[in-house]
This record gives sequence, C-alpha cells and structure tokens, in this order.
Amino acid sequence: MTHLIDNKGDKLFTTIFYPNGGKETIILLHGGPGVPDDLVDVVKALSQKFQVITFHQRGTQKSLCKSNNYSMDAYISDIETIAAYCNVKKFHLFGHSWGGLYAQIYAQKHPEQILSLLLCNPGSGTGNEWKQTEKEVLEYNKSKCTSEEWMKMGINSLLGLLGNDNAYKRLFKQVIKNYNKDFVKTNNVGIDLDNIKAAPINHTRTEILKYPLLKQIKSPDFPVTIIYGAKDIYKTSKEFVVNRYPTAKVWTIENCGHFPWLHNPAKFKLIVNQIVVHPLKQTSNVAEVH
Repeated sequence: MTHLIDNKGDKLFTTIFYPNGGKETIILLHGGPGVPDDLVDVVKALSQKFQVITFHQRGTQKSLCKSNNYSMDAYISDIETIAAYCNVKKFHLFGHSWGGLYAQIYAQKHPEQILSLLLCNPGSGTGNEWKQTEKEVLEYNKSKCTSEEWMKMGINSLLGLLGNDNAYKRLFKQVIKNYNKDFVKTNNVGIDLDNIKAAPINHTRTEILKYPLLKQIKSPDFPVTIIYGAKDIYKTSKEFVVNRYPTAKVWTIENCGHFPWLHNPAKFKLIVNQIVVHPLKQTSNVAEVH
C-alpha cells in the first residue's frame, strides 16, 4: 500500500508492506543520498517477521521537497512523521549505505523509539569522517573503471554539482555498475535511476559535512547489528562505526560487496532473521493510518 505522506508541505512517497498490527515494524532507509531504492529483496527477507515500511527520501522524484530543507533535523522529522502516520511508537530501523548513517543519526537523537538498529554497509560518519568515506568511495570507483569511464564519471559529477539531474543519473549508472560488476549483472540491482535528483544529493552532502561527529554509544538500550561485505566500498573508515558501538554484533559477509542481499542473499537473510522480535502490544495497522 503506497501513501504520499505530508510533512509540513514536503511529501514522502511511502510503501507499507505486509501490513499487520500483530507484528513489529521495521523502517528501511535507502542509500544515496538522493538515490531512492525500494529495497525489494530486503523487504522480502524481512517480510515473515515484520511489517515493513520503505520510503523515498526527501527531494527525490516521488518525494518532493518544496521547503528545500535538507538538514539532518528535517531528515529526522521525516521518520517521525511516517511513524506517527502509521501509528507506530517503537520500531526497528534498517539503513543501507548513506541510509546506515541516517539511521545512526536518528537513533542517537531518538533512542527511545528504537527496538533494534541494523546497519548494512553503513556510511561511516559525519564531518571529517564523511570526507574519509568519500575518499574511499572515490578510490574504489576509480579501481573499477576504464580510463574513459573514469573521465565520464568526473564530467558527470561536475555537472551534477551544478544541478544537472541527468548527469547524476549517468554517474550513478556507472557507480552501480562498479559496485556490482564482480558479483551480479547490473540489470538486477533494482534502483530506478529516473527518481534521482541533484538537489538532495548536493544539499544533503553539505549538511552531513557540517553535522557534529556522532558520539560513541557504549551500552545502547537496543541491540545493534553491523554488516559489511568482505569487498565493500568502505575500508578503514569502517572502524568509526565499529568503535561507535562496542557492543554491536559485527558481520563480514564473504563473496560480497556493497549490496549483500544481491551478492550473498543466503547469508544476508540468515543474518537479518536473527533480529529479535517480541510479543507486540502496540497499534500498527494500515487500517488506522492517518
């Protein structure tokens, strides 16, 4: 069931899968920023245990951001708005790539709403930690490109920074190819490039760079699971995340890069199905959404 949820004039294209008031809810945060992914294979892996909610983040093609506000507070308010709309008070939170950093930012701001935190190939941090992450991503992409492909990536990146949506679509087409070329055919990835917009990519990056460094959480009130592919795009910056959550269970999936549900689906499903759920006493039913 799809909904266009209003957050003070901004719209959030949201899908509720397997609506069931007797199950706990998990909200999925896609990567990017500005690169919406319906995470269909992740939804399937989680569907037996959870009511699953996905949404296209602010400013993408289906989630118009009239306010042009890409602050982390605005991103936090989007999750709060969706949870309130679905009448869900506590939930599990899954984040992939940039979405994994987004999930950490939200969980540090509102730990009382988190049942568990699942960080899948997560962005490593804000501020200077984001800069190191970007450097690693740049090096990874260069290692997977021909000279011609690398030159085109540079041109499209520059045009994208100037606000050209189509340039970013071309750029991320190559990025997805690079991330998957050693593992799966790129036409199996599932990301709809037509929904990419330049504004959220450019403005969100600026907001991430100026956001305070995330704090270490020695003993969170919720379990934390961290997943990386053995051949992920992130290298030493992964230590920022691992050190931030010393009690987390950390998994490294063999034969896997940045998209574990595509590269090693059996191991990915085994891990995510270890998330602990409890008998639920909360209202969470599509029939009652506002």
